[in-house]
Amino acid sequence: MSDPWLHVVGIGEDGLDGLAPAARAIVESAEVIVGGDRHHHLSDAVTAERVAWPSPFDAMIETIRGFRGRRVAVLATGDPLWFSVGARIGRAIPPGEITYHPQLSAFQLAAARMGWSMADVETLTVHGRPVEQMIAFIQPDARLLILTTGADTPARIARFLATRGYGRSPMTVLAAMGGADERRFDGTAEAWDHDVPPFNTLAVECVAAPDAALQPRVPGLADDLFRHDGTMTKREVRAATLAKLMPMRGALLWDVGSGSGSVGIEWMRAARYARCIGIEPRADRRAMAAENALALGAPQLQLIEGEAPAALSGLPAPDAVFLGGGLSEAAFDACWAALKPLGRLVANAVTLESEARLSDLHARHGGDLVRLEVGRAEAVGRFRGWRPSMPVTQWSLVKR
Repeated sequence: MSDPWLHVVGIGEDGLDGLAPAARAIVESAEVIVGGDRHHHLSDAVTAERVAWPSPFDAMIETIRGFRGRRVAVLATGDPLWFSVGARIGRAIPPGEITYHPQLSAFQLAAARMGWSMADVETLTVHGRPVEQMIAFIQPDARLLILTTGADTPARIARFLATRGYGRSPMTVLAAMGGADERRFDGTAEAWDHDVPPFNTLAVECVAAPDAALQPRVPGLADDLFRHDGTMTKREVRAATLAKLMPMRGALLWDVGSGSGSVGIEWMRAARYARCIGIEPRADRRAMAAENALALGAPQLQLIEGEAPAALSGLPAPDAVFLGGGLSEAAFDACWAALKPLGRLVANAVTLESEARLSDLHARHGGDLVRLEVGRAEAVGRFRGWRPSMPVTQWSLVKR
């Protein structure tokens, strides 16, 4: 195997002076340097062919491949493999052709400035991504380090915190860390009024008021947190459903008959980078699902119009499938065929007709068939009694 021709070098605000000798030698001997305007400025003492990030960003890979056979350095901020360009390059170019040279990341610098242990914080990025995705991490006593997407992002996050009862949460914006122009801005979410540089890292220590919203990432959010028309998978059944669907990092769920989106949203909240495609024929319910996804920190929920099995054609293969509406044998057959090995399928039924269909499918395919019944204590005159909900028959199985 030939020596790597591509070097991805993390660089900080202190420029070349902050690089380890080996990494600095790589940059200084490069024939081609690829990076953003900021990276070129930080390394402007080096004479080399300069290439800016192409637009669209995906064109970067072909641009870099075109330099194979030359000494190429790609400059990135901090650690190239932590929410940075290095991971994208590594997915497209064989790892044997690349050497990474990490620098201290913005997260590590911010943790040092705050005196926080990295093991005790959540590291997030909303740089070039929907800001609403950080909402899922707002919990009592949580410490968050967030790479932001612009000068207005801390103010938006402050509003998310304040409207959920976390207005007293301390917030710190750190900019140009490690350089001569390093700046710090401190405040609380409810009183945040700073104008900050567009390239910054935000530290948040979540402080909950007595009436703060409690929205853990463990499935089973309260029903009243969702906008719905009454037809939705209720809290206790939803928690049992997600337990059988088994959310996992980066996994894809098909939520067939998604309604208000409650199952798909909780799937995405439960595991980092989990994805969901919701299939729903009614426009009003898709609108409710989209609204719920933004409010509850799952803004990347994908919603498509249609019914199974026709609407499933061409979709990426799922790791799990939930059949919550529109249950039919044809829908099951299509979902089961598309499901990846070790994929999980869960189907819920409330009508006698759907229950009979599940019973027949269970007899032919195996799996677990259970009946879920929930009762709630309600007033009965001067006393209290149990008000039963409609029983739900649930069928689940794993594809092996």
